[in-house]
Amino acid sequence: MHQLPNLLTLLRLALVLPIAGLLLSDRHAQALVLFAVAGCSDALDGFLARRFGWTSRFGSLFDPLADKLLLVTSFICLTLTQVLPLWLTLVVCLRDLLILLGAGLFRVLVGPAAFLPNLLGKLTTLLQMLLVLSLLLELSLMPIMAGLRGPLGGLVLVVTLGSGAQYIWEWGRKFRYARMRA
Repeated sequence: MHQLPNLLTLLRLALVLPIAGLLLSDRHAQALVLFAVAGCSDALDGFLARRFGWTSRFGSLFDPLADKLLLVTSFICLTLTQVLPLWLTLVVCLRDLLILLGAGLFRVLVGPAAFLPNLLGKLTTLLQMLLVLSLLLELSLMPIMAGLRGPLGGLVLVVTLGSGAQYIWEWGRKFRYARMRA
């Protein structure tokens, strides 16, 4: 049973390509179902890992990777089909790229370090998921949700930028501290 969170993470990874194919072929209702399954699997694996202590090195690496891959792929596909503006997708992708490059650079210059997800980063992921979910609901079942597109997109933009800035600040602080100790 303790491997259930890892299996849910693998399920989420396995859903990325089918969701992308559905988005690119404008089959939003089917994409909505799979995206909802992926979102629920994310919530469930996090709950199980915390509640029962079913954590693992695999989960700590691949759970956030699965989230990022699902979201970035969804944003790119929704941009290619002209549902989302390019500038918003660029901000989302550049923030994630910044996080990866920053962590890699820190590892090369200083060494391994634990960068735990912060509240703003978790909020960013949640809002990005809600944006994709609301767009899929709008495009498949509830056109009335079109009014959420602008405000939710703006909120995603602000929180994503804030989260990127916070990661830069945290890395800078840890880098200065590591250099002072060296």
